[in-house]
Amino acid sequence: MESTFSGMDWLRIAGGLGFLGVGLGAFGAHALKAKVPPEMLTVWHTGVLYHLIHALVLLALALFAKVSGADIRWGARFFAVGILLFSGSLYAMTLTGIKSLGAITPLGGVAFLLGWGWVVLRLAARP
Repeated sequence: MESTFSGMDWLRIAGGLGFLGVGLGAFGAHALKAKVPPEMLTVWHTGVLYHLIHALVLLALALFAKVSGADIRWGARFFAVGILLFSGSLYAMTLTGIKSLGAITPLGGVAFLLGWGWVVLRLAARP
């Protein structure tokens, strides 16, 4: 694989993240339901929600890149890092009970904001 991701690579990543998001949602709904307090299950579901929304955004960006040839690397990176940090920290906090992991969550939120800002500044400005 090249050092930069092509639109096709981002399609695979988006598909993998979508698959993982659905699996983690099912895991939370079934396996965790009896093992974690309800408030932590809510935290888990928030992670899944943001995970799946941004996996779909990645899919849309990758499809756009495929048909237009647009360079989506920075936007895609921002969204992927957002999923990793935002959702990943919520998953880890739910599974471990270590509340201080929540300090990582806002960094993922900033990555999401950067991704959306990139969409506005780069994609919306395209002719």
